[in-house]
Amino acid sequence: MAKIRPSQGAPYARIMGVGGYRPTRVVPNEVILETIDSSDEWIRSRSGIATRHWASDEETVAMMSIEASGKAIADAGITPEQIGGVIVSTVSHFKQTPAVATEIADRIGAGKPAAFDISAGCAGFGYGLTLAKGMVVEGSADYVLVIGVERLSDLTDLEDRATAFLFGDGAGAVVVGPSQEPEIGPTVWGSEGDKSNTITQTVPWDDYRNGRPKKFPALTQEGQAVFRWAVFEMAKIAQQALDAAGITSADLDVFIPHQANMRIIDSMVKTLKLPEHVTVARDVETTGNTSAASIPLAMERLLATGQAKSGDTALVIGFGAGLVYAATVVTLP
Repeated sequence: MAKIRPSQGAPYARIMGVGGYRPTRVVPNEVILETIDSSDEWIRSRSGIATRHWASDEETVAMMSIEASGKAIADAGITPEQIGGVIVSTVSHFKQTPAVATEIADRIGAGKPAAFDISAGCAGFGYGLTLAKGMVVEGSADYVLVIGVERLSDLTDLEDRATAFLFGDGAGAVVVGPSQEPEIGPTVWGSEGDKSNTITQTVPWDDYRNGRPKKFPALTQEGQAVFRWAVFEMAKIAQQALDAAGITSADLDVFIPHQANMRIIDSMVKTLKLPEHVTVARDVETTGNTSAASIPLAMERLLATGQAKSGDTALVIGFGAGLVYAATVVTLP
């Protein structure tokens, strides 16, 4: 029986560069209040959100991804031709096929990389990061581009008082490449499919075959159930990621959770008993919930503003529809 030659990749992988794109239009809470019975104070107290970005017709999923990717590639100090894989996490690319990753790969000049989309909701960046790490260590790609991108304004019911104020648009990207040291820790990930109905699309696309829907599909959620799950269960997953990396909360420099809700973020910080020296990403205030894009966008802003620096140790955790989650410890680029 023939023996298969073992893969010969890098010993480890790391995040080499990060980039982000936020749409030009900034939407304050006052705009949301035109279609729901609420107040700026209520929205801020419930979510911590003051503004969000909404994409124009020209700011497509592909366009925003390309802009973020260009910044990440430049930050990594490589050329597009060196990219051997493109992974895009999104739930708001409305073509079932082909994957938008293939279009992005072509338009950035990446040659002929492996390119595919994944759908893991707000945990999608963590899923993509883990897949990219595996590709680099296995040796199937030297450098992998991981993109989280959403146009959630397309899936927002502006008359739904529970969700109309939550969602924003944008794209975040990172380049994952080889490392001689472990700079992306073990991933703690999983799903709880028995809770899949707590965050979902209002109607499936095939309902349109018979003309049944009266409104375009939108995202809906059971807010209190999601809040309790995120606060209590995801703090446990975050702790497991710290344990898997062999560090404690005292060793952290930065905490970058999915930017779902300021109350969830603050509750997780308290439950994890994070020391005061740990910088906490609170990008949700001005960006809203951008699902798969939220972690790389928050990472990019922390680095750009000097709140975090290259070499910092960061805990990242994404969680959302599915319900799915992914957490890991990384060294910031």
